Parts: sequence; C-alpha cells; structure tokens
Amino acid sequence: HVQLVESGGGLVQPGGSLRLSCAVSGRSISAYSMGWFRQAPGKEREWLVCINRVGTTRSAESVKGRFTIDKDNNTLYLQLSSLRPEDTGVYYCAARWQLAYSSCTHSRVEYPYWGQGTQVTVS
Repeated sequence: HVQLVESGGGLVQPGGSLRLSCAVSGRSISAYSMGWFRQAPGKEREWLVCINRVGTTRSAESVKGRFTIDKDNNTLYLQLSSLRPEDTGVYYCAARWQLAYSSCTHSRVEYPYWGQGTQVTVS
C-alpha cells in the first residue's frame, strides 16, 4: 500500500511562508486523491485542502487564498503563505484511492493512509 512522509515544517514568523512536502512511495500518486490536514494542540485534526486525481482542488474557507496544494513526481506539496500564529500545528498529508474524476473529500475518516506529520510553528 502507499506510504507517506511529510517534511518541510519549522519555525516561521507571522506573515511568512513555508512549503511542505509529502513524499509518496509504494504506489503512484496519480491513483489517489490527496489531502492536507492540521492538528493544533488540544484540537481535532482539521481539513485544509485536497486535490483529486486529475488535479482539481478544494480548500477550507479559513485557508483559501493563503494555502495552495499541488503535486508533481510522486510528491504532494502544500505552499503556506501569510502565516498566522493560529496556523501553528502538526500538518499531515493523507491519501485515498478514488475514481479519477470524483471530487476530493474534506472528511478525514475517508482517508485510510496518513503520514507521521510535520510541525509548523508560527511565532
């Protein structure tokens, strides 16, 4: 099955930018719908953005215009811009096998494959 490994997290000042990566192995990323989630301390894991197999994206209202998802060469990316202290948390990528033209989902319970997460701190 597919394995996911995130990287690129770190400490950044408010207003700054960061680019997270999620390396996909075991299967081709083209077979999966992919998502990025975030878990802040003491809070539930929340959906941020997703991309389906053919590249159509969806974003949560809270990050629309600031976070961008894309994929290339079996790697998923999340570009973070205009970061705020409330963006602090552990960022996870997730994968779900899906029919090619179906929309990606915001529901975390529908993603069976997860990475270990990467910490982003905005301060």
